[in-house]
Amino acid sequence: MRWVFLFIMDYHARITSMRQSQIFTKTRREAPSDEVAKNSQLLIRAGFIQKMTAGVYSFLPLGLKVLNNIEKIIREEMNAIGGQELRLAALQEKALWEKTNRWDDAVVDNWFKTTLKNGNEMGLGFTHEEPLTSLMRDHIRSFRDLPVYAYQFQTKFRNETRAKSGILRGREFLMKDLYSFSRDEKEHDEFYEKSKIAYKNVFNRAGIGEKTYITFASGGSFSKYSHEFQMLTEAGEDIIYYNKEKGVAVNKEVYTDEVLAEMGLKKSDMTEGKAVEVGNIFSLGTKFSEPLELFYKNEEGKNIPVIMGSYGIGVPRLMGSIVEALGDDKGIVWPTEVSPFAVHIIAMKTEGVVMEAAEKLYKELTDIGIEVLLDDRDARAGEKFGDADLIGIPLRITIGEKSIAEGKYEFNDRIAQKTELFDKDQLMAYIGKHNV
Repeated sequence: MRWVFLFIMDYHARITSMRQSQIFTKTRREAPSDEVAKNSQLLIRAGFIQKMTAGVYSFLPLGLKVLNNIEKIIREEMNAIGGQELRLAALQEKALWEKTNRWDDAVVDNWFKTTLKNGNEMGLGFTHEEPLTSLMRDHIRSFRDLPVYAYQFQTKFRNETRAKSGILRGREFLMKDLYSFSRDEKEHDEFYEKSKIAYKNVFNRAGIGEKTYITFASGGSFSKYSHEFQMLTEAGEDIIYYNKEKGVAVNKEVYTDEVLAEMGLKKSDMTEGKAVEVGNIFSLGTKFSEPLELFYKNEEGKNIPVIMGSYGIGVPRLMGSIVEALGDDKGIVWPTEVSPFAVHIIAMKTEGVVMEAAEKLYKELTDIGIEVLLDDRDARAGEKFGDADLIGIPLRITIGEKSIAEGKYEFNDRIAQKTELFDKDQLMAYIGKHNV
């Protein structure tokens, strides 16, 4: 029975209910005057992040919980299509990047570079095609070693000229970057299509699926075309033309009759909108495998360059996009899977029958695996409700003397925008249904 005991211990270790009086961060009435983006204004006011300098933010306990929840969603979807997680070094050697002509500042203008004490020049990785391709030379030699789909969550560093959109555009940020290694174009294309579905799953689970369009875009230096996942928002820096019925879009930079014809679309069926890119996928071909000599021997013993692809999601950018899309005039509204807690209990008094009922419900929900934030602070009702609106936990239970005397709980669902009085059985059934 030891394994059962260990499982129970691990299960409860993952349940991180908390009392609000224990959280060291404080909410703010106003955002810093230099913050113009909705996402950073609300996240700073709610105590999720703190600005260090333009494009550089620290994630406080509530913000880190959200970031970890988004990472969990992405990890599950990448694993479901065969991804294998690793972690590569952030420091990059000059010689490796010179082989692909991406060390030169005239080619890549957003490097952060430094010089070691021994005089060697190093860079902080802004992406990881080169180091992972080089690493795979030790592991891919035969057609039997393919395909490989490797991904990581790692901090990227980009010396952006502009960083004024809160956590939508950072100079230091966490990214999920996956790289595919395939025998041929057919094998690559099959995985490429699977990745599209996985990305849509991520954005659906993150609560922005209805606002996000798979978007035909330029391939930049990698290929003729690529695909972006663009979320409609006035905070966006891109212009897209989208077809709501088909769920597809075209980036303005490639919005031509040729592209529309290839996609089976007509200009009369397209709507213009501003959007933010929340993910992208590229076909790389042999752009990196050939200069870095990543070859495999086929069945005839001939050396063949590996076909590659890259697939990225900026985790803080997705977090900020959720706030831009779903936040309202009162504060943030987190989707269930992303929220730092599933339920917010507000005790109107910190003693007597009210606090006893709040403590009991807090324990009952935690014991069945529901993460709860209990507002046990000695504060005015207006302050408690204002903070709850700002923090944005989707399900809220208010416990007061009158409702408890009637055996009822005031229940508010921020996502469904409804408030009801539930008895205990109704309350538990509703929470269970929305936290499966």
